Amino acid sequence: MPRIALYAGSFDPVTNGHLDIVRQAARLADRLVLAIGIHPGKTPLFSPEDRAAMLQETCAPPARAAGCDLTCVTFGDLVISAARREGATLLIRGLRDGTDLDYEMQMAGMNGAMAPDIQTVFLPASPMVRPITATLVRQIAAMGGEVSHFVPASVAARLTQKFSK
Repeated sequence: MPRIALYAGSFDPVTNGHLDIVRQAARLADRLVLAIGIHPGKTPLFSPEDRAAMLQETCAPPARAAGCDLTCVTFGDLVISAARREGATLLIRGLRDGTDLDYEMQMAGMNGAMAPDIQTVFLPASPMVRPITATLVRQIAAMGGEVSHFVPASVAARLTQKFSK
């Protein structure tokens, strides 16, 4: 039986931190589903289709190198509902610091109560990517700052294009 993991996020945009967690998760699963959260109350910088394209472009090669199949889906409901639709038994969550841990422990507890058959796995971010957040990347890019240290090159190019208009 293949091990299927689901890693959910907004991925707006994909950062080197996301890529770090994908590299780690790909070693744990036969199939990794990147689930792009769609929230009606939020206005993302990139469309779901653009985010999926960026994820495929940046995350599929390292997943393939680890022998893991990678797919992208969107969801607008509970993450455990998305996991069930995809047949995932693992939820992947990246941790940067203690603040993330506190929040993620609450989420894992709630998800575990609703779906005890789905296990949450915490992966620590590598030291070099711990300070990176998609929110900060968007803010820096919007103000004309250099983001190439925080995102893959193709994502940096998309951000430059997005904010040059």
